[in-house]
Amino acid sequence: QVQFVESGGGLVQPGGSLRLSCAASGSAFSIYAMGWYRQAPGKEREWVARISSSGTPLYVASVKGRWTISRHNVNNTVYLQMNSLKSEDTAVYYCNRFPPVATDWGQGTQVTVSS
Repeated sequence: QVQFVESGGGLVQPGGSLRLSCAASGSAFSIYAMGWYRQAPGKEREWVARISSSGTPLYVASVKGRWTISRHNVNNTVYLQMNSLKSEDTAVYYCNRFPPVATDWGQGTQVTVSS
């Protein structure tokens, strides 16, 4: 089992930016594809960005061009730089392996985009 601790969320105005961080436990982090996921109120959790073990990113259409996922394998950390935030980005954000492992979900970090 791997533990993930997300941080960096907060309240931001539309058009603003946030950088989320996800710290992972365990020594095998570098071999995992990693993903960022979000769950808005009343909706199912969805993935928004993922990055392969070698650093190749992939995004859902709604965030492509606005956000950047990256990873630092030495520090066992994955990041999500979110620019041009919109109200519809409001959600709790989680990281996990990609595809996710059900037992490894952390607490997430709340992102609220509002004026």
